[in-house]
Amino acid sequence: MMQICDSYSQKYSLFNAMNRFIGAVNNMDQTVMVPSLLRDVPLLLEELDAAGAVCPPRDAALPPGDPGAYFSRRDMYSHYVLLKSIRNDIEWGVVQPPAGEEAARKKDKLGGGPAEEGEGEEDLEQQFHFHLSGLHSVLSKLTRKANVLTNRYKQEIGVSSWGH
Repeated sequence: MMQICDSYSQKYSLFNAMNRFIGAVNNMDQTVMVPSLLRDVPLLLEELDAAGAVCPPRDAALPPGDPGAYFSRRDMYSHYVLLKSIRNDIEWGVVQPPAGEEAARKKDKLGGGPAEEGEGEEDLEQQFHFHLSGLHSVLSKLTRKANVLTNRYKQEIGVSSWGH
């Protein structure tokens, strides 16, 4: 496999961000030999914050429908499964809905008018750059999350010197 130099000019490359994320998840997957050990082990929000992830503060009084409640109750296993699922989506693609459903959803989002279609095409480059930078940011945070989970797993099983 050809290795790509991660020079300063390529630091913000989406391709390199995807490779770093996939590498971190592969490392996590190879390290975590028994994923079921991750069940009910909380991945502390402080650890994710230290890794650069944006997490809501932990609050025991959060209502069940609140998105912060969902993230604060997730264990290491759910993060592990999520990271592997995202890696698979990047490597193999996302399953597309049938053409009829996709067209209906786009029509709902855009309002469906032909006049609006021309307006949307004018700022495609701006939209592309916005989503590209957002995707790069999300991949960087997910990469850090995979590394945190890997290190935490090593601590939990008592083997903190692996890979160092």
